[in-house]
Formats: sequence, structure tokens, C-alpha cells
Amino acid sequence: MELTLLGTGAPAGLPRPDCPCAACATALGPHARAATALLLDGALLLDLTPGAAFAAARAGRSLGGVRQVLLSHPHNGPAVEVPAGLPQPGRVPDGRELALLTGHRVRAVAMDAPGTGYAVSGPDGQRLLYLPPGGAPAGLEEGTAHAEPYDMVLADVVGRPDALARLRAVGAVGPTTDVVAVHLDHDVPPGAELRRRLAAAGARAVPDGTTLAVGAYEDVPDVPRRTLVLGGARSGKSVEAERRLEAFPEVVYVATGGTRGGDGEWTARVAAHRERRPGSWRTVETCDLVPLLKDEGPPLLIDCLSLWLTDAMDAVGAWDDAEWAGGGERALRDRVRELAAAVREARRVVVAVSNEVGSGIVPATASGRRYRDELGRLNAAVAGECEQVVLVVAGQALVLRG
Repeated sequence: MELTLLGTGAPAGLPRPDCPCAACATALGPHARAATALLLDGALLLDLTPGAAFAAARAGRSLGGVRQVLLSHPHNGPAVEVPAGLPQPGRVPDGRELALLTGHRVRAVAMDAPGTGYAVSGPDGQRLLYLPPGGAPAGLEEGTAHAEPYDMVLADVVGRPDALARLRAVGAVGPTTDVVAVHLDHDVPPGAELRRRLAAAGARAVPDGTTLAVGAYEDVPDVPRRTLVLGGARSGKSVEAERRLEAFPEVVYVATGGTRGGDGEWTARVAAHRERRPGSWRTVETCDLVPLLKDEGPPLLIDCLSLWLTDAMDAVGAWDDAEWAGGGERALRDRVRELAAAVREARRVVVAVSNEVGSGIVPATASGRRYRDELGRLNAAVAGECEQVVLVVAGQALVLRG
């Protein structure tokens, strides 16, 4: 099947009309996007948007051969005129299948939000799934075997990363599935930041007017197996780490801070972290990271290495000068080497969070300076084993490696 994306933006387009935000101000030229509409083999149009005929002409396509127009979501803007010669747009009831004379079969997929998804099979057997903005498939149960992965999925990856997680959980999205982000809005700055966010989810974006061959191999960067996210206090490093795994099911969240009875501030911080995490994630409270890294399984999110270091320094007596000199320093070095080796050998996806404290005020105490120095060494050791290292400053992720 041949698919032309007449638009890849949100229903209001990008930039949004009269929106003064920074993302809209920079969504110019190749970063500007019309509302999402798909032309499949010149015969099937998914979503009719303003200017669809002109968009097709700019892409070197014609709507003259369209035999079916299907809508995926409610249209809240001004009425869209149906170009002359096009059939009236319709919607397939959830669970029903439509067979076209061109050999395409379209099945309506129920969503958890207003709208309809469409699973399309082509005459030659290629399969794609198109989801509406703000929606994820409903009724999918984890562990339910899916016939086979789709060749291509077009979805609101930025707005609903959990839709990808659900599809991955049932085998509908696999390593060979080409995931293309559509319905792109002003939530993420266009350009490099959008590409980085999508790559972490195993997805990509293409400009309006792009024609894709469904089932063709695309050289999309693999999701990094090991990522270290660094940042100062309240920099947004934990949010960045969590965002990287939102599109994956069954994430194991490793909390190294444990519980602190009577500390209300700590309890509030833990509660805020839990509120952000998807309900399908499992939490493990431990500082024993090496066995988890050696096991195979779902992705690990370790938050954070700086608290792991505190526990390790407690265990070796690092706060006492005599114990430190008498073997504590050597014992800590061994623990760090063991952890770095486990990161190197990890076969599961790992995202680790750590504090960056070396750029601040020099600690006033000897123990504070010792902790600062050891955290710097730990971060360097783990970073050396990671495909990607990111520094978060004021909520903005700066890629240092990868």
C-alpha cells in the first residue's frame, strides 16, 4: 500500500491560529503542519480536512480516484466543504468491517475517547492502524496474543503515548512496525526536540505531503537500551526519564529512596511521583540494583543513583575518616565498578536518573565534599556505559551523548 500524508498536525493545525506560544512561533516552513489526513492508494481518504484537494495536488496526488472517505474523530471547527466528485464522508461503526472494491478492507477499532480507529488491510496483505487524536484502543488486555504486528501505526504518540504501550502489550506493535506520529500539536517544540521525544518512543515524524510505502523497511533509530538522565534539584529530570518509557508496558520503577517515616515532605514527593506514573508500572523499592540489571524483563526506570550512592556510602562507613581510609573507599569503588559492569551487560532497556551536583556551591563539610566527588565518579562510570546521556536544565533536555 502507498500512503500519502496530506497533513500530520492536530485538528487545528500547527501553528494554531492566533496562538502566541513559542512552539507555534517556530512551527514555520517544513515544521508547519495541516490537520492530519491520509490518502491510501489514491482510493481511501481517512479524515477530510480543509484544503485536502490542494494538499493532494502539492504532493503530486489527486483525489479523483477516492472511493471512500472515512472520519476518525468529531470535527469541532468550521464546516468542511466536500470537494466535487468525492463521496460523502462517513464513519464505520465500532467492530464493523468495510470491504472496498479496490481490495482494501477497513475494520473500525473502538477507542477510549470520542473517535474511531481504522485497521486497514491492503490487497497485498499489508496492514496499517490509524488512530484519532487523543485516543487509544479500548478493550485491549495485556497478555492477549495478537495475530501479528501491524506494518505501520499512525497515532497521537505525543498526546497518548499509552496507546503505543497498549498496542505493544498485545503484540500489535513489534520491532518491525513503522510508528509514525500524527495529530502533532504545540505541546512539543518542533524540530530536534520533537525528533528526540519520538525516537525515545520508537516513533518518527514526517513532513506533510510525504508518501510512504506500508511494509517497506525504514531505518528508524532504535530506542537506546541504556540512558542516563542527569539534572539538578527540580530540574525535571524525573519527568524526562518517565516520559521516555510512557510508550512501553510493564515498566519496573525502581525507587532507591525507600520510605522515611515522619518526613512529610518526602512523603509528598513520593506521592507526586506515583501520581505521574502509569497504573501499569510496577514499583520496587530497593538499592540492590545489580540483580535487577542482570535479569531480563521489561524496562527499568531507576530513580535515582544519587540515593543509591548514599546507601552505599552508609554501608561502607564513608562518613567516618578512619573507616574511609581503612577500606571504605576501596569498598565503595568496588560497588561502583560492579554497578557499572551490570549496566554494561544489561539486556533490558534501562533509564537511570541521577543528580548533577558538581556545578553548584562547594559543600561546607568534608562529608559533603566527599559525597559530591563520589557522585561525580559514579555518574561518569555509568555514563560511560550508556548509549545516551541527557542533562536536564530548567526542564529542557540537552543530549550529551547519543
